[in-house]
Amino acid sequence: MDALRPKATIYDVMPLKKMQNPSLCAALVLLVFAGSANSAEQRRFEPLYEKVRAEQKPNIIFILADDLGYGDLGCYGQKKIKTPNLDRMAAEGMRFTQCYAGSTVCAPSRSALLTGQHTGHTRIRGNQAYPLRLEDITVAEVLKGAGYKTGAFGKWAMGLKGTTGTPSRQGFEEWFGYLSQTHAHNYYPTQLFRSSVLYNQEDEILPIAANLDGQKGVYSHDRFSFAASNYVRINKYFPFFMYVAYTIPHAHNALGKKTGNGMEVPNDKPYSGEDWSQPEKNKAAMITRLDASVGALMNYLKALRIETNTLVLFSSDNGPHQEGGVDPKFFNSSGGLRGIKRDLYEGGIRVPMIAWWPGIIKPGSVSDQVFTFWDVLPTAAEIAGAKPPENIDGISLVPTLLGKKQTNQHEFLYWEFHEKGTKQAVRTGDWKSVRLAPGEPLELYNLKTDVSESVNVAEKHPEVIAKIENYLKTARTDSERWPIKSPAEAVKEKHEPADVN
Repeated sequence: MDALRPKATIYDVMPLKKMQNPSLCAALVLLVFAGSANSAEQRRFEPLYEKVRAEQKPNIIFILADDLGYGDLGCYGQKKIKTPNLDRMAAEGMRFTQCYAGSTVCAPSRSALLTGQHTGHTRIRGNQAYPLRLEDITVAEVLKGAGYKTGAFGKWAMGLKGTTGTPSRQGFEEWFGYLSQTHAHNYYPTQLFRSSVLYNQEDEILPIAANLDGQKGVYSHDRFSFAASNYVRINKYFPFFMYVAYTIPHAHNALGKKTGNGMEVPNDKPYSGEDWSQPEKNKAAMITRLDASVGALMNYLKALRIETNTLVLFSSDNGPHQEGGVDPKFFNSSGGLRGIKRDLYEGGIRVPMIAWWPGIIKPGSVSDQVFTFWDVLPTAAEIAGAKPPENIDGISLVPTLLGKKQTNQHEFLYWEFHEKGTKQAVRTGDWKSVRLAPGEPLELYNLKTDVSESVNVAEKHPEVIAKIENYLKTARTDSERWPIKSPAEAVKEKHEPADVN
């Protein structure tokens, strides 16, 4: 276990030549290696630290849950699962009611998040093991170019070992976790991967002896939480971007098929006494464990006194799953929305989004501003004072975060999904349209009056359908890997094995 602990070294101190004020640099060197917060050295250089902190660019942390539904948190209406820390995060920050994931499954959703492009343009549009290219620009690369340190922990799914899509080749200086999303199903892995500029390592395999021979000594989620807090501690004196992609509450699918319970967690506390099925107890325990990890990180930021200079965003990669022995209806995980994971109705793509930035974001804010995963890159770029790539679909939501009028808005939002044939969805204003297969008529829903998408009003609004049909002509770029195909064509088509989610 000790071999997995990230270590602080001189690499984590900005070189002297990169700082305009050598005395500040000397102070920071001493601060990094001084030891405890009560040391004489730290007290001596505290005024310099305060000056650096005042001039430092804001840190940005993005925490991503896996298959967490819109209704799985208390602050979004959950009644059974306890999420006090995320509820507090919402009470101290801003809760978005119209946030959309990049897709309805893992890999394309994360691709949209990292590249700022929707699934009609981003490289990865499905769960096949297909890597990002070197020419694909990620939010980590944009922020790294702006002087940020960049670290990622958890589930990647953007490229397997040896490909162009690994974290170290996509802008992350430090990485620890699962490269394959199939590997990420197992919460007690016998090995994980690490890349580190610090140690000149790329995709190094790190064995976890405590999990060999069927043992369950190290729960991966807990290790990612440790790595994240350690990364913050090491880099607290410099601007950093940290991406924490937890796997909770995704199911261990193979375990679920074998035992009927794929919700893998060390214990089912605090739900042991509930009269629920074991998978449902475990799912609740997983979400509460996730909540505790987020709360610990928030408290740590406050203890380090960098919370007022740190934007934390929390969301989920898609809607709730129906795997591992659970039924999303049991906890009302979709929050009253239609559909679940793998649907392009709201329940499959509308997700929680909480923004926390003490002293900057007004506490208790609730925003109905549309927020998409492809908005994260331009938003982070504006905060960092960086220029985003030109070929993105997102817009900056910094005005919304600051409580100002958001003048720049999306005219259209677009999704496509390719399992069992191509499905498409478009939102424009309050109108939401879904096409379940090529050639089929568009369904149309007014989300302002029918958020559950229960009444198809396409026949009553031909002018809206015509507008969306016209947009769909140019909504996407062609992809050899993910062409538009019918369900029949999808059955006949032979692909390499999918890196299934």
